[in-house]
Amino acid sequence: MSAARHPLQECGSQLVRFARRKPLGAAGGLMLLGLVAMSIAATWLAPYTPYERVEAGTFAPPGTKHLLGTDQFGRDVLSRIIFGSRNTLRVSLLSVLLGASTGLVVGLSSGYLGGRYDTLVQRVVDVLQGFPIIVLALAIIATLGPSITNVVLAIGVSISPQMARVMRSSALSIRETVYVDAARATGAGDGRIWVRHVLPNTFAPFIIIATAQLGSAILIEASMSFLGIGVTEPEPAWGLMLSGSAASYAKLAPWIPIFPGLAISLAVFSANVWGDALRDTLDPRLRGT
Repeated sequence: MSAARHPLQECGSQLVRFARRKPLGAAGGLMLLGLVAMSIAATWLAPYTPYERVEAGTFAPPGTKHLLGTDQFGRDVLSRIIFGSRNTLRVSLLSVLLGASTGLVVGLSSGYLGGRYDTLVQRVVDVLQGFPIIVLALAIIATLGPSITNVVLAIGVSISPQMARVMRSSALSIRETVYVDAARATGAGDGRIWVRHVLPNTFAPFIIIATAQLGSAILIEASMSFLGIGVTEPEPAWGLMLSGSAASYAKLAPWIPIFPGLAISLAVFSANVWGDALRDTLDPRLRGT
């Protein structure tokens, strides 16, 4: 009889199996981890601070001293991309955490409790889902005013209805299962049923939807910074680096809009392929495909 494997060994084998079955998804996850690590170590990785004017001056093309060139203010583009990952990823991750958590609580309570509460909540969700995510986020920012906190709140509220819908559907199916009926028969209260049965069985769809929304959150944050209602100068952010430069300097210094655009595309692509791979792995209906 073989000895039980150490939890770390089991986790490692699961990761290897995931990488073999979903190599593109694993690559996306590694790229996301790399972007997060870059944002954390920005102070040590960036050759310059994101605010200083370098000796090469404005519109210096990519070269040995400035790998991605300089911008219209004489700042190193590479340094601003590295530091900009902090603001972009921080806002996006916090937005997804807020929106997914809110949708989890609202959706599960709506589906589990039912009745008039469920009807009222779903009508509010219907109204919110009637707006495109970016339009709803812009409307919230126009009401609250531009700031980093309000951007996180706007994106979080905008992506929460989809999570609420999925969680409600999960709660409705779990509420009617045999093991929940058995738990009620033994005298378990709603709180115990939630902790022991409802929450564990909604973990997989929660992770799937949250990772799928990460790419959308990155794109919305970049759009809002581009429009000047997200991160503002002189703070670095990928969307802000495109604002004003994409049209004005595309011919004179094409590296100014190209490299931040590539950073946004890479982050969104990584989040999407990683989310798709997690969905295929965690969703029992898609296992083996």
